[in-house]
Amino acid sequence: MQKFEARTTRQDSAKKQRPGGKKPKQSKRMRIIIAVIGLLLVIGIGYAVYYHAEVTNYSALDSSSKREQQIEIKSGTSTKAIATDLKNKGVIRSDKAFLHYIDVKNVAELKAGYYLLSPAMSLSTITTKLSAGGSPYPLNGKGAVTVREGENAEAIAKEVAVETNFSAKEFLAALNDTSFLNRLKAAYPGLLDDAVNAQNVRYKLEGYLYPATYEVKNAANVRQIINQMVAADYEKMSPYFDQIKQSGMTVQQVMTLASLVEREGTSQDNRGIIAGVFLNRIKVNMPLASDVAVKYALDTDKANLSDADVKVNSPYNLYANTGFGPGPFDSPTVSSVEAVLNPKDQDKGYLFFVANLKTGEIYYSKTYDDQLKNTSKVQSANNAAGAASKSSK
Repeated sequence: MQKFEARTTRQDSAKKQRPGGKKPKQSKRMRIIIAVIGLLLVIGIGYAVYYHAEVTNYSALDSSSKREQQIEIKSGTSTKAIATDLKNKGVIRSDKAFLHYIDVKNVAELKAGYYLLSPAMSLSTITTKLSAGGSPYPLNGKGAVTVREGENAEAIAKEVAVETNFSAKEFLAALNDTSFLNRLKAAYPGLLDDAVNAQNVRYKLEGYLYPATYEVKNAANVRQIINQMVAADYEKMSPYFDQIKQSGMTVQQVMTLASLVEREGTSQDNRGIIAGVFLNRIKVNMPLASDVAVKYALDTDKANLSDADVKVNSPYNLYANTGFGPGPFDSPTVSSVEAVLNPKDQDKGYLFFVANLKTGEIYYSKTYDDQLKNTSKVQSANNAAGAASKSSK
């Protein structure tokens, strides 16, 4: 019995060492498992690369591109169709990334019109333009004037001078031309009644030149250009005339507050809260104390104002003067008008706010002591932002 066992053991050993002998089934199974895992890893990595390139990469298609292309978006065009068109025309890298960005950022509406877009623009820039609204006329790069959100009349006049044969001086003079103003008042009833009769204003049509892009190539004079801008403002504002009347404010007062809210706020949410703060100050006869107003009075864009700045002798200085001020300080969008007419959190009694110029975060308070504490929190960040602003000029 012992000899038989020994022989069997030697035979088994020989089988294991014999060339061409079969390997255990367990080893073969392991190779299959490893191969499957490897395949899954390759598929996973490939999908991750694809997902980033096609879905979550919001960067410009070609940041060095100097090419601009006219894109027309027709009324009623679906977001998917817009994405496909931008992809096919070489403006964006991926229609899937465009749709993903729209969804993630909750972009409410892409508006009809003509746009000049470039592959050098990020999805953020492109969607901001498409949300703001395009020109009703075809664009060629030149001969088009763009009024930007929160831009004042003098800045608009400079662009008119660049894009047309008319001077900035001509444009600004027309904003105070009495006979022209009266014609506009008659053409757009309810919009300019207060503006035409306003006292101590720099430009009577300040705030009524709606932010959009305008075709001006065939304009015979600056009045035709201004008429387009006021007509667009009337179209946007006229649906709110009844609500303005119910608010107890005049159109001029609403537009003035909206022009402050446009520049003080960074989102629709905080614009609504800031509007509530301003309205609460008006109620208690407290100065609006807006830096935007003082900067307009001083004709400056510096980040931080000095103690001397806020003492400037000007009707536009809303640190020194109570009330709404003489008139608008820039061209507000209809969303800022809506913020004034539908203020947020006004019942919380906020009378103060201060922004962190670095992060954009805004702090609200009911008392001056709390305002001082909030100001202290953002002081270093705001000083740094002011220094950076100076060095960039």
